[in-house]
Amino acid sequence: MVEHDALGATREAYDGAALLYAQLFRDELRERPLDRAMLSAFAEVVRAGGDGRVADLGCGPGHVTAHLDRLGLTAFGVDASPAMVELARRAYPGLRFDVGSMAALDIADGALGGVLARWSVIHTPPRELPLILAEFHRVLAPGGHLLIGFSASDGPSHPTQVFDHAVAPAYRWAPDHLASLLGAAGLAEAARMVREPRPTDRRQFQEVHLLARKAPAGTP
Repeated sequence: MVEHDALGATREAYDGAALLYAQLFRDELRERPLDRAMLSAFAEVVRAGGDGRVADLGCGPGHVTAHLDRLGLTAFGVDASPAMVELARRAYPGLRFDVGSMAALDIADGALGGVLARWSVIHTPPRELPLILAEFHRVLAPGGHLLIGFSASDGPSHPTQVFDHAVAPAYRWAPDHLASLLGAAGLAEAARMVREPRPTDRRQFQEVHLLARKAPAGTP
């Protein structure tokens, strides 16, 4: 299969920035109590479903995968950047990290209790996002949960907006619009957290976490 140019360009960009990225973001969760709270809630609902196996898609250098592991989940990471995966394997040798594409995951149907996509869809061109969300739905078990994080666009009149990302072209999404795309993919929104930008943030964008659920078995 011929790889899409956007994915190839993003992979190349993150390969080049991997070491700096790892240094900058290794301890980011220490200063993000609301993000930690959302991750904890995600871990709790996944464990309550009886299957703690979770894929951290777009895992980067692996620090969030390791955080999920500490929360009691059987977490593994997937990233398109071989350099990022190599850094993750070195930093967390007890965890599994694979090179892969969110558009074609090497994961069996219904194999996961949870999927984390934390700022990993921001480089996906809008026309391709439904394919990615359908793949998330495919790998989730019935009743499984997705937690997706992204930056919000400037209101409902802007479903998507391009923004100047330091590594590769990226997109912001109107939360309601992305929630509707999740619904179309069979993932019903269960919760939402919107965090206002801090004065020290370089980009003054709202940050959004959407928690969505695949319908349980037997649901019409």
